[in-house]
Amino acid sequence: MECLFIRHGIAFEPSEWDGSEIDRPLTEKGRKRVRLAAAGLASMQLSPTHLLTSPFARAKETAAIIRRVLCRSVEIQYLEELAVGSTSERLLARLCTFPSDSVLLCVGHEPLLGETAALLLCGRPNQRFSMKKCSAALIVLPDHCKPGLAQLRWWMEPAQLRMIGKGRNKKGAKVEEENDD
Repeated sequence: MECLFIRHGIAFEPSEWDGSEIDRPLTEKGRKRVRLAAAGLASMQLSPTHLLTSPFARAKETAAIIRRVLCRSVEIQYLEELAVGSTSERLLARLCTFPSDSVLLCVGHEPLLGETAALLLCGRPNQRFSMKKCSAALIVLPDHCKPGLAQLRWWMEPAQLRMIGKGRNKKGAKVEEENDD
């Protein structure tokens, strides 16, 4: 099984948002950067079989943008195990319910994604594996899904994904250019 962890894009700061935390959306800059990062992922010819996301608005919006660019035929599934407040052990248990030939694209939050990556790679959660907004990591899990036995295929910072996405954009893909205000 392959797991592609992606942290949601840039969202409004809690101090800038009057609504509930679960409804806090991406900013326009966040949406543009997610589109470019998704184009970068698309250029790597990834083929997710499942698109899983936290039910929080910023993650749902990130997943929807990625779906449009990368995997239109894959339906989005909302998992509480990817929501703020979940644990890496709970998320791993849920991921292990998918078939071993799955390619899971998981959109979520920090510190959960980084801690889950640490659990998979090192055998225990660790906050030193933090993911920036819109960064991604591809981790290969063995068939038996035991902590500490996964392999890291790659880990990319958001700027790396955007750079790859911009290169794809120059080749004719329909991806909106980033505007660094």
